Amino acid sequence: MMTDPISDMLARIRNAALARHDRAEMPHSHVKQHIAAVLKAEGFLDDVRVSEGEGRKTLTLVMRYGRDRASAIDGVRRISAPGRRVYVRFDRIPRVRSGMGISILSTSRGVMTDRQAREQRVGGELLCEVW
Repeated sequence: MMTDPISDMLARIRNAALARHDRAEMPHSHVKQHIAAVLKAEGFLDDVRVSEGEGRKTLTLVMRYGRDRASAIDGVRRISAPGRRVYVRFDRIPRVRSGMGISILSTSRGVMTDRQAREQRVGGELLCEVW
């Protein structure tokens, strides 16, 4: 039994980037799919696919690499965890690596980046940071 599926997702992404794999596969959930869509929109992933097989859905993330197979994702950190939830107001959302990275928040208006949350003036649960 997995107690924190989002941490598992981030660990799989980190491991795939470090090992220079073409893709990372994981069990599907709607929150993971929305986080992956944000990462794709921000240019950290090439593609997000959902496939169904044997009664289960699988989420496949196609990793993005630059020259010399340098990963677009340098680091990932989980902020809010099941035992320690972290909520922030829109004006207290931290900047990641002086604006070079993103924070992903779960808000009442859906999963979005720190930049979008500040623009819409909405806070929420600070899920993770990616740079």
